Amino acid sequence: MHDIIKVENLSKSYGQLKAVTNLSFNVKKGTVFGLLGANGAGKSTTIECILGTKPMESGTVSILGSNPKANRKELFQKVGVQFQEANYQENIRVGELCEVTSSLYKNATDYRTLLKKFGIADKSKTLVKELSGGQKQRLFIILALIPNPEVVFLDELTTGLDARARRDVWQILKELKGQGLTILLTSHFMDEVEKLCDEICILKKGNSVFYGTVEDAIAVSPYDKFEEAYLWYTDEEVSENENI
Repeated sequence: MHDIIKVENLSKSYGQLKAVTNLSFNVKKGTVFGLLGANGAGKSTTIECILGTKPMESGTVSILGSNPKANRKELFQKVGVQFQEANYQENIRVGELCEVTSSLYKNATDYRTLLKKFGIADKSKTLVKELSGGQKQRLFIILALIPNPEVVFLDELTTGLDARARRDVWQILKELKGQGLTILLTSHFMDEVEKLCDEICILKKGNSVFYGTVEDAIAVSPYDKFEEAYLWYTDEEVSENENI
């Protein structure tokens, strides 16, 4: 399996605040990679630097073998992105938003199939603002998958979903992974991470404190459950820099 995402010695600061320091990891084709850490640990900054939407101070990044800043137009057709704080026009119907999104891509998948798969086919004529939180979250995942991407970035993908919906989404992502889709996700649900992730990187104050498999993370820690191990690695506490 070759690397779809390569991050080498990535660093980014905001003034005196070091958001990410010398971060390196690779994500292999057809795998799910979890970027973990407390709020303010540097996850969002890392993803934005990988996507080329924020400049990095040092280091190198590639997606599908390309520089995300120099080859943005080309990569746009191959990369799906779902941010937790997504901003979409609220006064547009679900089907219309999917239609507009589909028109941006050369090889868009049939959004009607995705709406059905994610259980909101009956909301096609509903305004986005009238959806529940969980329905919006599923819609945002659908929008990230419409490009028929080779790699997708999912930020807190199941926030707002009930237990059944979360497991349905997990199953869909497992199927997509089996078809060769590469997924980089962030999550605060450790059961989700255990179920989906082939490898993880745990950040603490912009530094990598663990990089490997969930099993290895448990083995290196003094605990036998992943959630306890994760809390041990992060020494998790409320951060003043939650959006980093």
